[in-house]
Amino acid sequence: MLKFLPLLLIVAYTASLWFFSAWRLKRELNERSTPLSHSQLNPLLDRLGAAMDLPRIRAQIYEIPTINGLAAPDGRVFVTRGFIDKMELGEVTPEEISSVVAHELGHVAHGHARRRMIDFAGQNVLRTVLIGVVGRFVPFIGPWLVNLASMAIAARLSQKDEYEADRFATALLVKAGIGAAPQISLFRKLERFSGPRGGTPAWLMSHPHPDRRIAAIEENRRKWEKLAD
Repeated sequence: MLKFLPLLLIVAYTASLWFFSAWRLKRELNERSTPLSHSQLNPLLDRLGAAMDLPRIRAQIYEIPTINGLAAPDGRVFVTRGFIDKMELGEVTPEEISSVVAHELGHVAHGHARRRMIDFAGQNVLRTVLIGVVGRFVPFIGPWLVNLASMAIAARLSQKDEYEADRFATALLVKAGIGAAPQISLFRKLERFSGPRGGTPAWLMSHPHPDRRIAAIEENRRKWEKLAD
């Protein structure tokens, strides 16, 4: 039992970090968010709710200027003030904002926050073990390669989550009668809003390239629209 103690300590430490991070995020969101209630968005949130046999979907505005959506570990869905400002300026449509809400609902429905906690703990244990083993035989570069491989695995899992949330959103938007067109048009706009992605390799990015996401959404849309006929 004692030989497994270091690994158990790593798992416990990782879990405590995650819970602390979740607690800090929850406090931040509580302090800097307001209910999302907008005359143009409320009917769309009603339709999303009705498509899930629920009342109006409740979302929050995260009062920060960046353009993003967020699914909190406690299941709440947030859209940033930056997104709402873009809508007020006419640069983003209410339907496109509803696609953000649908995407974040996908993260909640699939339990991605909980899954990433488990993955994070497992990756930390594996990384620590591999660094100890590989570092003995390949000093300096060995641990660097292990860390790079860990980053690539984490990015791969994160991208998988994004595709799953996109797929959920497409199905929900089609069922709600909103359609997937706003989801696609928003991705094209987001690339313009955020600018070039820089020189980071695609396999180390937490989100897939917009072109690949749009292609996957198009495929899912054809499938869901065919089922809806």
